[in-house]
Amino acid sequence: MSDTAVLQKTPLHALHLELGAKMVPFAGYDMPVSYPSGIIKEHRQCRESAALFDVSHMGQLRLTGADAAKALETLVPMDVQGLVDGQQRYAFFTNSNGGILDDLMITRRGAENDLLLIVNAACKEADTKHLIAHIGHRCTVQPLPDRALLALQGPKAVQALARLNSGVSALTFMTGMTVRLAGAECFVTRSGYTGDDGFEISVPASMAEALARELLAQPEVGPVGLGARDTLRLEAGLCLYGHDIDTTTTPVEAALTWAIQKVRRAGGARHGGYPGASVIDGQLATGAATKRVGLIGLERVPVREGAIIKDAHGHKLGHVTSGTIAPTVAQPIAMAYLAANHALPNHEVYADVRGKPQPMRVTPMPFTPHHYFRG
Repeated sequence: MSDTAVLQKTPLHALHLELGAKMVPFAGYDMPVSYPSGIIKEHRQCRESAALFDVSHMGQLRLTGADAAKALETLVPMDVQGLVDGQQRYAFFTNSNGGILDDLMITRRGAENDLLLIVNAACKEADTKHLIAHIGHRCTVQPLPDRALLALQGPKAVQALARLNSGVSALTFMTGMTVRLAGAECFVTRSGYTGDDGFEISVPASMAEALARELLAQPEVGPVGLGARDTLRLEAGLCLYGHDIDTTTTPVEAALTWAIQKVRRAGGARHGGYPGASVIDGQLATGAATKRVGLIGLERVPVREGAIIKDAHGHKLGHVTSGTIAPTVAQPIAMAYLAANHALPNHEVYADVRGKPQPMRVTPMPFTPHHYFRG
C-alpha cells in the first residue's frame, strides 16, 4: 500500500501535515512516523514530559446486552464478568490452538452490559467479524468508526489533561470514566502503551482535531509519532501484535500468563470455555517449549527483528521479534523467543547480525521501570 491515495486517513491527518510530520503507510492508514524534532527527541518528550499520539487507526467496538460480559468470556481467557464499573483489563482473543488472534483492552462502562473494546488497527475488521460470528446472537456488537482515539502519555500528562477537566486526576491505572474535554464528551482511561503514566481518550471524530489542538497548546505536550511509540513500548516490554505475538504464539510462550485470572484457569469457577483452553491449560501446568524473553546487547550493535539467536556453539535457539537501540537505556534491547532451557536470566546468547555473532544477555522486562499511577 505505497500509494497514499488508497490509504485511509484519521481525523487528525491535516494536523499532522501542518505539524510537518513524516507520513508512512501503517495498517492501511497514512500515519505520522515522526515530526521534525525526530524520534529520539520525541521519545524523550514522552519519558520526561507529555506526548500526544494519534491512535485513531485503532478499532473501537461497543458490546451491549445483558449477556455481553458472559458471551465475551467464550472468546477470551479473561475475567470479564468480574469487571466493576470503570475497570479496564488487558485481554486477547485465542484460536483453537491457543494462538493469539489479537490483543485488546476491555473496559466496563457504567452498566455491566456496556463494554468498550479497543483492538489493533490491522485486526479490527477480522475482530469485528469474529465477535459477530461467535457472540453476535448473544449481544450487540457495534463498531464505533465515528470515534477517534488520542493517547496522552508521560509523567506530566495528568497536569496537562487536568487543566481541561480536573476530574481525570481521580483516575488510577486501568480505570476509566466519561468526561467533557474541550466541549466534547469523551471516555478517558488511565492507560497506554509506553510504560509511563498517561491516558487514552476516545473522542467523537468530528471534535478530535479541536481536542488535539487544545492539548498541544499545553506547555508540557508535544506531538509524537509511531517511531517513538515503538521504541517506548519496546523499552516497556510491551508486545506488538503481528511481531511479538501472533496466531502461532500462545499466551504461555509469550509470557502473558499474568493476564489470565485464576477464575478462568484450571480449578477456577469459570475455567476454560474459550478457544484453545486445553492447550493453554496444558502449558500453564507443564510449561512451554519456547518463551518470550528480553535481551540486552553487550555491544553497541542494533539487533533487529528476524535475527537468529544462537548459542556459543552456533546452534539455533530462537529468533528476535523486536529490537532497537533504546534511548532511555542507551544500549541495544530486543525481545526474542528462545528455547525454554536457555530463557534464563543472565544467560548469554548470540544474535546473528549479517553473519557476525553479537553477544546478548537474557534480562527481565521491562527494560526501563514502569511508572503507572496506581494511587
